[in-house]
Amino acid sequence: MFSTILSGTIYGIESHLVHVEVDLSSGLPCFVMVGSLGGEVKESGERVRIALKNTGITIPPMHISVNLSPADLRKEGAGFDLSIAVGVLIAMEKLPSDCADNLLILGELGLDGEVKPVRGVLPVALGAVREGIKRCLVPKENVKEAAAAAGMKAVGISDLRQVIDYLKCPEKEREAMLPTEEIFQEAMFCDDGDDIEKKHRGDFSEIVGQEGVKRAALIAAAGFHHMLIMGPPGSGKTMIAKRIPTILPPLSLEESLEISSIYSISGNLPAGSGLLTRRPFLSPHHTISPQALSGGGKIPKPGIVSLAHRGVLFLDELPEFKRQTLDLLRQPLEDREIQIARTGGSFTYPADVMLVGAMNPCPCGYYPDMNKCRCTPFEVHHYLSHISGPILDRIDLCVEAHKVEISQLQSAQRGESSESMRKKVMMARKRQEMRYRESRYRFNSELAVGDLEKYCHLEKEEMGTIEKLFGTLELSARAYHKLLKVARTIADLEQSEQILKEHLMEAVCYQTGNRIGR
Repeated sequence: MFSTILSGTIYGIESHLVHVEVDLSSGLPCFVMVGSLGGEVKESGERVRIALKNTGITIPPMHISVNLSPADLRKEGAGFDLSIAVGVLIAMEKLPSDCADNLLILGELGLDGEVKPVRGVLPVALGAVREGIKRCLVPKENVKEAAAAAGMKAVGISDLRQVIDYLKCPEKEREAMLPTEEIFQEAMFCDDGDDIEKKHRGDFSEIVGQEGVKRAALIAAAGFHHMLIMGPPGSGKTMIAKRIPTILPPLSLEESLEISSIYSISGNLPAGSGLLTRRPFLSPHHTISPQALSGGGKIPKPGIVSLAHRGVLFLDELPEFKRQTLDLLRQPLEDREIQIARTGGSFTYPADVMLVGAMNPCPCGYYPDMNKCRCTPFEVHHYLSHISGPILDRIDLCVEAHKVEISQLQSAQRGESSESMRKKVMMARKRQEMRYRESRYRFNSELAVGDLEKYCHLEKEEMGTIEKLFGTLELSARAYHKLLKVARTIADLEQSEQILKEHLMEAVCYQTGNRIGR
């Protein structure tokens, strides 16, 4: 007898529906699987056979053929086990022939019949909904993830016996047979979190001094600009960077689906969760390999730069990273996506990140304080030259964190809170949303050169100011464009439609990065 079960797989970051075709016939007893299969999929036959045996069902000595269609699409992972088992049971007439019609089935089988969680359930469920599939059978650990796809009714199961009992039930009785769990999108995006999580993230009001760096962080968050903080050890660079997510706006539904899909594919989605509701903040160690940063593998998995999509990628001790590793960020920072080519194909992953870097001014960290610094000019130059010019050119704001004085530490006065800064960021983001509603842009940092005149128009006085700055500071063309984008964000924070002279003068203060290593 022949049966077809609907399942799915991930190739790169794209989801594809897969038809699991099972045929039982007389002949030499064997379990044959075809369809461009990875190692885990080839092993499914043995897992299915033993899981069925331990559930009380013995496969007769027949020729079993399993085809995973389309045959030219590479299939990886153990998510086909459950669909193959259901297909075999239908072909053996242990289940009704129509019990799995229009039903997506995903799950890995243990040898005892346990159904184990798998990766990539969310993007596969989203793809199934687009194809008109409204129901799915998934491991209970993945049920929230699957139900997060709007329009998908997800049923969570824990073992093969539950699957059999569920599929034997008439359609009208299935609702009462096993609990279903639906996640309503409107209730999922309360980003307040609990008090413990808030305490763990910290607050900008805890930062003593460094008002200039906090102001730069506010501007960077408002326009989604890349930012570099330079200063001596203990000046608060890392503390400030780790608090930047607390002033970013909450995730929208679209952004949450994007991020959650990436984490689902990579296997980093927390167990039993639905959609991620907090912006990513990733801080890799400087020993990270280029493949881990960009993504790697025969069929590449998302790297750190993709896992930080729509969030913050913090690179502490920036010059300690290998230059080869840092230079991998050139194209992602420019295009906001990363393209990886392998013999198996070309893959494009999202990489729209806010890069925040922190660094010391020299190897010992105390330059230009010559009472403490013992570095030679050559050592300082060599240390700073680890960061290439093209990377620095893509960083919009560079700010110095100075040593905090004892009087500031002993002061009881607290700085501006994250909540207050976040409100300012959201007001500035709202102005950008209105300005770019009919364009492809979302933030000021994304503006292309050809549209700067349209969105960053300067009056006569401001034009004279920027001409003087351009000549005095010997700015490059890229630095000039960065200056305009940052000034546009400062104007948005000040609720100004027009870029004014004071906005330009503040923006030029963040161009010190052009002189690093030169």
